[in-house]
Amino acid sequence: MPKQIHLAAHFPGVNNTTVWSDPEAGSHIDFRSFVHFARTAERAKFDFLFLAEGLRLREQGGEIYDLDVVGRPDTFAILSALAAVTDKLGLAGTINSTFNEPYEVARQFATLDHLSAGRAAWNVVTSWDEFTGENFRRGGFLPQEKRYLRAKELLAATWELFDSWRGDEIVADKESGRFLADPHAGEFAIHSDQFDISGRFPVPRSPQGRPVILQAGDSDEGREFAAQGADAIFTRHGTLDAGKEFYADVKGRLAKYGRAPEDLKIMPATTFVLGDTESEAAERAHEVRLQQVSSATAIKFLEQLWNRDLSDHDANGPLPGVDPVVGENTISRGRASVRMYRDPVATANEWRELAAAKNLTSREVVIEMTGRQSFIGTPERVAATMDEFVQADASDGFVLVPHITPGGLDEFADKVVPLLQERGVFRTEYEGDTLRSHLGLSEAPTTPATTLGTVIG
Repeated sequence: MPKQIHLAAHFPGVNNTTVWSDPEAGSHIDFRSFVHFARTAERAKFDFLFLAEGLRLREQGGEIYDLDVVGRPDTFAILSALAAVTDKLGLAGTINSTFNEPYEVARQFATLDHLSAGRAAWNVVTSWDEFTGENFRRGGFLPQEKRYLRAKELLAATWELFDSWRGDEIVADKESGRFLADPHAGEFAIHSDQFDISGRFPVPRSPQGRPVILQAGDSDEGREFAAQGADAIFTRHGTLDAGKEFYADVKGRLAKYGRAPEDLKIMPATTFVLGDTESEAAERAHEVRLQQVSSATAIKFLEQLWNRDLSDHDANGPLPGVDPVVGENTISRGRASVRMYRDPVATANEWRELAAAKNLTSREVVIEMTGRQSFIGTPERVAATMDEFVQADASDGFVLVPHITPGGLDEFADKVVPLLQERGVFRTEYEGDTLRSHLGLSEAPTTPATTLGTVIG
């Protein structure tokens, strides 16, 4: 029997994927946009909807990065509202582990899981820069080893809170109209390097026990963190061979934590462009990339790598002849891409080699180097390629990032999903009610996993 494909829909929020200039592009803060997107995903029987989140508006050259600012509505408010207008679709939110506290995160997710009848998911991320930290009481930032330590301990602490209610500990007394509970229900005491808290958790165990845990990160630390406690991991590997290598590496780390390969789903983020013919799809994809990376956007990307003011640079000419400024990035603040360039000079040289080999302008290099994995072609071609990736163990499914919001998912739902269903690799109806059932995950145990629980003393 072929592997079943898992699909999620990413409401992109703030990024350079969305084509704002398209007449079909809508608001990213109007609730009607979220409703349309969620209902399309549910109509197509997707596993879950995924919200990204940023904790501060980005800046470049000391000014708000106006190419991608669209507002930052609160994740829990949106997902709670979407729980009322959907029935089966999983609801995944990005919540930062660096600046949030275990009690508030656990309470919010347990509440969402109750409100949605078991459809909540938490995308656990860390924050790497002092710029974001200025918005919080903690301030500053944590070095990489401390970031992942805090993330691991925060996750373990929230599990302890979720599990502080062990089961059916509330009994209704019909005569008095009051609820009687085990006297120790909800009690917790957590003492670790990052946290020293004790008390009583007020939310009974939710339908899933714990939310589904998602993690995004391709670093070695990120892979290990996902292998320890995540239920799904997002990747950026765009080729079949790279996907297979990543898949084998991460799945191979699970056994030492007492986990089976099916306990962690690997779902790369991907875009898509469809056409009635292969040539039409390719032409549309080219136009989309030109819209996503205008000359002004290309300059912004160059400045992020070069760490210089390049406002006078010609985006339609060659790459800058000078090398990037190494050290603290003073041009770009709050840009996730900055941390990807661990060796800016080496990266700049790679870009130059590509430009020379293909005779590309600066803008053309940026277009080629900053694109996500894309499926481009007829609906038949896209369905076949997706199926090939999953059956070859290059992924377990995909997180789709359309370039138009909120209606950009509609075409995929109408044209590609039926073809995947005909192949017998994607559901025609939801078989369960919770997100864990959609993903084929076992029910969360009622005690903390030892792999993470060991950090709690």
